[in-house]
Amino acid sequence: MQMFPGSDLKLRLTLRVIAASALCFAAVSAFFLVDGERSMRARLDAIASVTARTLELQQNKTQWISQPGSRFPDLQEIAGSVMTPGLCIAYRGTDGAIVQRVCGGPRSEAADAPRPFSMVYRKLFDPGRETVRPVVSRGSEVGEAVVSVDPATLASEAWQGAGRVMVALALALPLLGALVYAALARALRPTRLIRSGLERIAPPIDLAELSAIRDVFNHLAERLGTTLAERNELTRRLIALQDDERRQLARELHDEFGQSLAAVRALAASARQSAAQDCPAILPECDGIARTAADMMERLRGALFRLRPPDVEQLGLAASLEGLIAGWNGRSRGQTRFDISLSGICDALPADLAANLYRIAQEAITNAAKHAGASRIGLTVAVRDPQGEPGNGMRGEIELTVEDDGQRSDHPTGSGMGLLGMRERVAALGGGLSFDARQGGGSVLRAVIPAVVTMDRSDAGDMVTERAA
Repeated sequence: MQMFPGSDLKLRLTLRVIAASALCFAAVSAFFLVDGERSMRARLDAIASVTARTLELQQNKTQWISQPGSRFPDLQEIAGSVMTPGLCIAYRGTDGAIVQRVCGGPRSEAADAPRPFSMVYRKLFDPGRETVRPVVSRGSEVGEAVVSVDPATLASEAWQGAGRVMVALALALPLLGALVYAALARALRPTRLIRSGLERIAPPIDLAELSAIRDVFNHLAERLGTTLAERNELTRRLIALQDDERRQLARELHDEFGQSLAAVRALAASARQSAAQDCPAILPECDGIARTAADMMERLRGALFRLRPPDVEQLGLAASLEGLIAGWNGRSRGQTRFDISLSGICDALPADLAANLYRIAQEAITNAAKHAGASRIGLTVAVRDPQGEPGNGMRGEIELTVEDDGQRSDHPTGSGMGLLGMRERVAALGGGLSFDARQGGGSVLRAVIPAVVTMDRSDAGDMVTERAA
């Protein structure tokens, strides 16, 4: 039921209750009308059967006993026992002509039904139709017994029954509405007190003390909004600075420590060649130095990959995440299976948002791989529910989920620093982060972030894609 905006809640609920009650009354009235029509048809069927049987007896009597004064048909003999106001009984010959008809007069105290009600009643029930029974004598049909009721009489009787229901409805609905409105007014009385209190505080206020309290509250609300915005901006800057420091550290490790390890490996290879000719006894030590340098080089590559991820802006978020999962699958050597599922246009996200999503996924997968002891870790990124015209900024939502089947834990990491970093990134993006431990084992980390998706019209038809690694 549509209401005017700003209408009273008590009035809206009361009108709904009255409407439901009126529908119930209408259903009850319709039931009584249908039941009355059914009862009337059953009575007419019984009268038609009695009339036909009586006419058959009269016909047989005229054939068995030759009496000059006997008449056929004699409907007066039947009318005395079955006649009611508006009822008509007739005998129709085989040629279709009415031979005799007897009708009862209308009820004197009955009031005529209103014309709209009579029209609807006649359209629904067709009260003027006849009930016919054949009259059979010596195995052949000699005529028909016809019974009908005046439609106006039936409509009047139905109106009398419906009128009582309507009177009850007219009396009950206002009383019901008043009782419901009073009960709602009593139940919602605290809202009036709250409203009156707010109105006393709201402007215009004559009391300086209340005006000062109002101004302080408004100022605190503004300060809180400004502080939250500044905090998010500061968090974004700190995260950006942290990423810059990671890239600088990765560059220094690659240029200095990486070259030193390469030099160690080259010296170990040269020493091995010299030892093979001059001192074969130190060959195992040379091989050990080479293996240690190679292992350190492999670990350095992993650290560099974590410190300086692939350029998401150039490769795209989808390719970067698939590379991340492929790297974990390679390092795990089958002990843990890493899966990925991407849906939506991930590469249509802004570059800074894509980089943050990569960092969140990287940290979440690292935590799960190190602490969950899982046999399977799955990453799901969904860009969904965009609204707007293709080619413009479209408001959407990004859901990043990392789930595993490892040990049940109420905290994603032992120290909580990984979760703290992810929370800071998600909060800076205006989203929310949740971590749920499953009862049967495993956990789910879910980040939901609002985003503005930018794409061309040619990409609008490719809103959903699936990838798995």
